[in-house]
Order: sequence, then structure tokens, then C-alpha cells
Amino acid sequence: MPETELRIEIIALLLDADFKLRPDTNTWSHSDGRPFTQAEQTTAFQATRAELEAVAALTARNAAAALEQDKAVQALTKLVLSYFARHPEARMVMDVLPHMTEEDRTEYERLCAIAAPDGGIYLPYED
Repeated sequence: MPETELRIEIIALLLDADFKLRPDTNTWSHSDGRPFTQAEQTTAFQATRAELEAVAALTARNAAAALEQDKAVQALTKLVLSYFARHPEARMVMDVLPHMTEEDRTEYERLCAIAAPDGGIYLPYED
């Protein structure tokens, strides 16, 4: 039996779909609220079982990654704020990094890699 080829354009469309039927257009919507065009709706209905399974797997993986990232942000915030509490003169994370234990610094780096894989994160700040 030949392997089914997954069509990336259908998978991408379904990953961006809100599957509630809109009464005004009788179509689904994009995640940003724009209604599907009739062509997009027709394309979505052409998805194969393998493509639907791929969408389900990707959605589950994305949800698990988002949960892991959220937990890392919370843990990172708690860790950094504990050092700000001990060093009230500190105004930026780089001010408290030298005060961290080696163990906390290792944990900080691990959490940063999960919370901000692109290197950017915003932590709560109170003046």
C-alpha cells in the first residue's frame, strides 16, 4: 500500500482553524477570526485521515510545549524574584545573576532555554 503524502497547505490551514461553524458565512474561521473563504472550506474538507491525524498530533504537541513553557516562565519568575527580594538595589536580571548560587544559575539557564528559546522573555517588574 503506498504511503499517503501529507499536504502541508491543508495541515497549515487546519492548524489555523477555529472549527465552530459561522452562521454568517457557513464556514469555519481562522484563529484570528477571519472567516474561511469557500475555497478554504472546500480545501479543509479534502483533508485525509492521515492529515487529520497529523493535525491532532501537532496540536497535542504544541499544547504540551505551551504548558511546559508556561511552567518554566512561572518557575523562572519565582527564582529571579527571590534574588530581587534579597538584593533590592538590583533593577535588572543581570544585576542578580552574580549573586546566584551555581545550582540556581544552572536552573536559571535551563528554564531560560525552555521559557524563551529565542532569547526574549518579559518578567514582571515593579518599580
